[in-house]
Amino acid sequence: MTEQSPFTMTIDMGALEALGIKLYSNAAAVLTELVANAYDADATLVQISWNVNESSVVVSDNGTGMTQQELDKRFLVTGYQKRVVEGPHSKRWKRPFMGRKGIGKLSVFSIADEVFIYTTKNGESTGCRIVAADLKQRIASRRDYHPDKVEVPEDYSGAGTTIILNRLTSKRVSLTAAALRKRLARRFDVLDQTPLEQGGFRIEIDGEPLTFEDRQDLRRLEFLWEFGEERLPAEALPAGVKRYVLDEYKVGARDDWEVRGWIGTARTPSDLADDGEGGSLKNIMVLARKRPIHEGIIDKLDFSRVFGNYVTGQIEADFLDDDDEDDIATSDRQRLIEDDPRVQGLHKFLREAFKKASSQWNEERPRRKAHDAFEEYPLLKEWHDELPPWQRPAAHKIISTVAALPMDAEHEQTRRASLYRHGVLAFARIGVRENIQQLDKLATVDAEELLRLLGAQGEYEASLWVDILKGRIESIQQLERLIDSNGLERAVELHLFENLYLLDPAWERATEDSDMEKDLRRIDPDILATDADGNEIKGRMDIYYRKSSGSSHVIVELKRSKRSPTVEELKVQGQKYYNGLKSILSGQRRDEEKIDVVFVLGSPPRVVNSHTFQDDSSYVENEFRSFNGRFVLYEELIANARDQYRAYLDKSDEANRLEKLLLSLDADADALSE
Repeated sequence: MTEQSPFTMTIDMGALEALGIKLYSNAAAVLTELVANAYDADATLVQISWNVNESSVVVSDNGTGMTQQELDKRFLVTGYQKRVVEGPHSKRWKRPFMGRKGIGKLSVFSIADEVFIYTTKNGESTGCRIVAADLKQRIASRRDYHPDKVEVPEDYSGAGTTIILNRLTSKRVSLTAAALRKRLARRFDVLDQTPLEQGGFRIEIDGEPLTFEDRQDLRRLEFLWEFGEERLPAEALPAGVKRYVLDEYKVGARDDWEVRGWIGTARTPSDLADDGEGGSLKNIMVLARKRPIHEGIIDKLDFSRVFGNYVTGQIEADFLDDDDEDDIATSDRQRLIEDDPRVQGLHKFLREAFKKASSQWNEERPRRKAHDAFEEYPLLKEWHDELPPWQRPAAHKIISTVAALPMDAEHEQTRRASLYRHGVLAFARIGVRENIQQLDKLATVDAEELLRLLGAQGEYEASLWVDILKGRIESIQQLERLIDSNGLERAVELHLFENLYLLDPAWERATEDSDMEKDLRRIDPDILATDADGNEIKGRMDIYYRKSSGSSHVIVELKRSKRSPTVEELKVQGQKYYNGLKSILSGQRRDEEKIDVVFVLGSPPRVVNSHTFQDDSSYVENEFRSFNGRFVLYEELIANARDQYRAYLDKSDEANRLEKLLLSLDADADALSE
């Protein structure tokens, strides 16, 4: 007779889908949950074997482990309130518990179809096997699921817990081991060197411990600001990094709301664009209780100065996860509820910290860049050194200011050389006249004033626009070519969604949010899944969700150019998209955020119902008003976009003159390279 399993796992299918399989979109986030569980279990070592080529990942820790009853009544219970049942801290090392919601364990089902759990406590070993398909089937039929009881292999019978993830989902575990190291190194405090015997905590991947060497953001810093005191070890930082301490580290003068950690700037924005494994470093990771709680806080600060394009960082704000306060982290721990006073206070605090750091950066960075300029252009240094002593401070100011101006990497050398020439010529004109007053002014101006004095302010601003707008015009021309080519609808769709500014210039920085698309489908399975006629479009890419700059959301649907939908059809679809997204935002306390619904059509929608409006356009506008909708025609889109962006190029003589200058500089560079 088969032994009755002693285990019972209870979970609603909707919860499994929403909180497990569909909540976590990448392997690093899943492993973060397992590592956090090990930390809470007083482990000092977590070992990850990343065997994705064999469709298996093993996560082992040397923590307290679990008895059979604890495995059944704690780990296998979704929503287990650890802090309520066990208190706020771990027993041995008194670590504040990272876990709070009791749903992180479900994350494993987003990357694995089979899970083994082996655990040993006080010499007693127990284990079970969970098969995702069986779990789903039992839950769907509203029956309890009993994980299979299994023997614990000798290799995994030591104190602690081992979780084995098998039959991996290939798309979500496509990270290399090197990429995983970099992701996890940013999610945990790898710089804490407390000895293991004193409660330290280490993470190993394939036998190699995570260290500060895996922190790509630290290795790319030029300037560093730490809150309260210097804590980062010098060996974790690049040589020559300029360090500052921000004395203010309490939020809103609250003694119990402290911020620790650091922010820093790279030499160029492109240094933060890629960590070497396809991941961006241009964000500030917010940790609470030593684990991530918010991953995109820079976008919430509305800090528009140039400084913000160079910033990365990691800050610790434990007050965001206080047992005595409401839980304000979203289920995936990537965002916070923004109307909470703690979050608003943190935003205000960081804006002020950014202002102070930006001022110091603007003061010190030009000095460093002047040194670099003299090394790059020896003749420039020779010119500077041969000036009369009373002229050198002003000359140095010009050079340092030009050297520190932010420019795109592609044409930086020719642009900067051109500005140096402007500066030298302007300086020479003043110097010949021995106009001491004007030279003194040059020595005290900031970047904007200097460019104005050189007569190059318009040219510098235009230089930034020229490349941007040339790229926009090329995108428009490419779209026009695609639409003119029959049978290339997919290519048109892809091109439009890679360049959403073609629909609206305000959407230049619109970004994809796959989790929000999943939320939309979860609210209503038909959203983004069928067209107005009910035809399946799951495999097509004609409906997309994007989040634009600020707090604005965009749903765009492209109709086949030859199709002529009615106003009523579009109204039904648009209202469905709007209501679905509105429901999600309302659940996240984000009701104030704007939603746009746009249809791209080959011809105006057909009006089949009679109406009393002056014309059909007014009728359509009225029908679409409830979901903030509008339509754009393919031909109209091209014409308007071309006219709008060309107007920028044609609006000033400065841009035209600069364009000719850049072309001539390119020609000179080509001649030098031959």
